[in-house]
Amino acid sequence: MKESKTQNNSSNVSRREFLKSATLATGALAVGAANVPRKAAAESPSKSKGLSITISGYHYNRIKALADGSVKVKNCDVKFEVDSVGNMNSHIFNGPQTREVTEIGLQPFMLAYANDDFRDYILLPIFPLRLFRHKSVFIRTDRGINKPEDLRGKSIATPGYSSTSLTWIRGILQDEYDITPQDVNWILSSKDSSAKVSGKASKQENVFPKDITIKQDPAGKDESDLLESGKADALFHAAEPRAYIERHPKVARLFQDSKSVERQYYAKTSIFPIMHAVAVKKEVLKQHPWLAKNLFDAYSEAKKVSYKQMAKMGWSHDSLPWYGQELEETRALMGDNFYSYGIKSNRKSLEALFRYSYQQGLCSRKLKIEELFLPESLEFTESLS
Repeated sequence: MKESKTQNNSSNVSRREFLKSATLATGALAVGAANVPRKAAAESPSKSKGLSITISGYHYNRIKALADGSVKVKNCDVKFEVDSVGNMNSHIFNGPQTREVTEIGLQPFMLAYANDDFRDYILLPIFPLRLFRHKSVFIRTDRGINKPEDLRGKSIATPGYSSTSLTWIRGILQDEYDITPQDVNWILSSKDSSAKVSGKASKQENVFPKDITIKQDPAGKDESDLLESGKADALFHAAEPRAYIERHPKVARLFQDSKSVERQYYAKTSIFPIMHAVAVKKEVLKQHPWLAKNLFDAYSEAKKVSYKQMAKMGWSHDSLPWYGQELEETRALMGDNFYSYGIKSNRKSLEALFRYSYQQGLCSRKLKIEELFLPESLEFTESLS
C-alpha cells in the first residue's frame, strides 16, 4: 500500500440509504452587484411569463409538490429532473450547464468558488438536505473504541475526503471532542459501495489538505472491505456502509444512541447541519431577476405542503410505528419550521461549515455567506401561514 500526500486525488464519495428511496421514487457578492442586479422588483414578471426552466434535485417529500407541478414557480414553466448529487455537481462545474436551477452539494460549491474561481451559478438560501452527522461514524468493535477520544491514533477509512458530510463530521469531532484531522491516520478506499445512488463524485469532493498523509488502498476495495478486513479501525461515511447494512458482527456506530447525542448537540449549538443548497445560473438571473424570489417561495410552499401532510396523515403513508411521536418530539425541540430556509435562521450553521472548510485546509480562504448567496436573497424569509 503506497503512502502519498495528495491535494487532489479522485475517488467516489457519496450519500446513500436515506436518499435511495427518494432517488428511486421517481456566487457570490464578489460577482453580485455587477453581474446580478439587485432590482428584483423592478422588472415586471409579466415580461417573463412562462419562462422555461429546468430544475434538478432529489425527489424528497419536501420537494415533491414542486417536482410534480402541484406547486408552481410563478411565471415559469418547469421541467424537473431527478438526479444524484454527484451528477448535479459535475453538471455545473464541468458539464453542459443546461439546468437553470439545481440542487448542489454545499461544500463542493464552496470549494469550486474559493479554489477554482467558479462563478457561473450563485446560491439561494434553500437547503433541500440537512442531516445530523454523529450517526455517520462507524467503528470496529474490537479496537478499543468506546468514545470519540479513542479515535486518536486510529486508522479511519473513507471513500472520499472533502464532501460536505465528511467536513461536518471532522468539524463536529474537533469542536465537541478536540479531535483534529491530524490526530488520525486516513485510508482512502478506491471504491464506494454507495456510488450507484449518489453518482460519481466531482473533483471538489476529493480535495486534500497539505498537512495530512493519506494511504491509498489498492484498487478494487470499497470502504466496507477496509473495515471488515481490519485494515481500518473506523469509517467516516455519509451513507450507511455495506458492512453496517449487512450487520457485520464487528461493525457498529460509535454513537450507538446517535439520536440522543444529536438532539443534545442541537440543544447545545442550535446547529442543524446543512448538506445541500440550491444554485441558479447567473446569466438567467441577469435577465430575470424576479426569478430568485419566485423560486424561494415555490420551494418553501412545497415544503409547507409536506409539513401539512406529515401532520395530518403522514403516519398513514409511512411504515414507522412511532412516526407521529417523532414529529411531535422534533417540533418540541426545533420548532414548527424545523427544516427552515433563509439566511437568518441558518447563519450559525452556515458559518460553522465555512469555518470548518478553512480550518481543515480545504478552502483556500475563509468564505463569507455574503459572497456565495445572491445579495437580495439574504433577506428572503418564510411564513408558515
